[in-house]
Amino acid sequence: MRRNIAKGSIRPKISTMPRQKSEAAAFLDIYKLVIEKKRLQEELQSIDERRLQIVQRLGVLDQQVGTLEGTVQQMRAAEAADPAIPAHVPYSQPLPDNYDTLFLDY
Repeated sequence: MRRNIAKGSIRPKISTMPRQKSEAAAFLDIYKLVIEKKRLQEELQSIDERRLQIVQRLGVLDQQVGTLEGTVQQMRAAEAADPAIPAHVPYSQPLPDNYDTLFLDY
């Protein structure tokens, strides 16, 4: 389970044991920072790609909504022009006079 981190900042990873000051430690810190930078750039790229997918999907949805709204307007116009056709006819079927009863015990 991940802990909730404040949305305002990205916290760096911390080592539990402090290292002694040396050239190797400095290079290790540089390596860690470069790796984190690369990871964050890849994450940002994937977020941009996802954003583009969402924007494209929203465009498709807008087109579909517009098409369906046009279809509804055409149906309304056709219904207004020919009021003899009822808009909604409820389905009704006569019920039988006798019923077979089945009892189940469990």
